[in-house]
Amino acid sequence: MPAGKHDIYIEQGATWSLPLVWQTAEGVPIDVTGYTARMHIRKKLSDDEFEVELTTENGSIVIGGADGTIGLSLTATQTAAMDIKGAVYDLEMVKGDVVTRLLEGAVIISLEVTRQQEARRPR
Repeated sequence: MPAGKHDIYIEQGATWSLPLVWQTAEGVPIDVTGYTARMHIRKKLSDDEFEVELTTENGSIVIGGADGTIGLSLTATQTAAMDIKGAVYDLEMVKGDVVTRLLEGAVIISLEVTRQQEARRPR
């Protein structure tokens, strides 16, 4: 089965999360016990470097077990560092030697206007 297409929207400088449930076409949750997951966000598909890496190992992807839940998240600090308007991503689920690309799509980034790191400018 090919990867699902889903574009994601991230607000720069804000905490971001995306709760997902992996399920069959009939709506039955797929048990994700024993899986790990990984996701890269890149400016362009052809780029060697990624902007952000989400994994179960670094805690930005949380796997839920028998209920099929997968939680993706980025901190406000991580999204603040994303100084781009758009990107691409895919999300892979890994169990043993089997890799399943679950989702792929565009990342739309709403650039931040209010930034804490800016010094206040006198008038």
